[in-house]
Amino acid sequence: MAEKTFQVVGIESSSDNEKIQKPSLTFWQDAWRRLKLNKVAVVSMWFLIAISVFTIVMVPFLSQQQANKFNPNEIATYKDLPPKSGLPIPGWEGKHDGDDLYSDQNVPAGKNFILGTDDTGRSVAKRVIVGIRISLTIAIVASLGDLIIGVSFGVFSAWKGGWIDLILQRFIEILSSVPFIVIVTLFTLLLGAGIWSVIISLILTGWINMARQIRAQTLSVKEQDYVLAATVLGERPLKIAMKHIIPNISSTIIVQLMMTIPQAITSEAILSALGLGVQPPTSSLGSMINDARDEIQYYPYLVLIPGTFLVLISLAFYLFGDGLRDAFDPKSGDSGD
Repeated sequence: MAEKTFQVVGIESSSDNEKIQKPSLTFWQDAWRRLKLNKVAVVSMWFLIAISVFTIVMVPFLSQQQANKFNPNEIATYKDLPPKSGLPIPGWEGKHDGDDLYSDQNVPAGKNFILGTDDTGRSVAKRVIVGIRISLTIAIVASLGDLIIGVSFGVFSAWKGGWIDLILQRFIEILSSVPFIVIVTLFTLLLGAGIWSVIISLILTGWINMARQIRAQTLSVKEQDYVLAATVLGERPLKIAMKHIIPNISSTIIVQLMMTIPQAITSEAILSALGLGVQPPTSSLGSMINDARDEIQYYPYLVLIPGTFLVLISLAFYLFGDGLRDAFDPKSGDSGD
């Protein structure tokens, strides 16, 4: 009888199963991997980076004074010119109701205003660049103020708990019941309408939602074993907050910040449109819309151009923030699994 041979099976497959199929990733590396899978969020992120870098790079070449420069005694002032690119692009031919306004105002050949001019002859393109810079500055400064106050208040309230937490939450409820327009009007009367009155008003009303979100996260994190262990070992509350609590709720902070910025941009635009925000001749997206509202029937581009940038920037922040929320959520599904 032929000698029978036996083959042991399953060893190779067992070893293959024991291999790590994916490299070990940290929380932030995994979040970045998930974010890259969200194409809309990535496009929004690069759009915001590009427009921010562009406005910053233009600072040495285009100051606020240059964009708002207006000399009523200057002879060559080209007023209310429609957009013209110098290329045969529909809508960018420098015509209004069939009339070539560039020829009517004797604009030299080759001198084009890609986004047109306003009723005082100022370049809309220059004012939009400076307006985006100012609107983003107001929104980012106000949002950072919201972050500092909201995180500090939320962590402190949740950490102390008890009657202190109860009193602080009632304080938030009372403050949130005051209409936003009342606070803005108060600071406008005290400081005068302008950039700083807008920033302070946005900070005083915007930190409340941040504080509520951070308090809820802190209540969950402070019951974790590593926080309890640090407390038993006698670490100071400030050190525990900075070392254990805030790093573990940083994803919530970042997402909330990304959602606060577009709200601040929109609020600034509304205040400026009501005459309570940035005042002429300073240009922000909101003040440009306010300046052009009397001419919208005849020169709609004066409102459409800053309005379009306002919508695109706000939408990009919302989409990017939504992508970050999904990226930081380990339970969210992705096609990379």
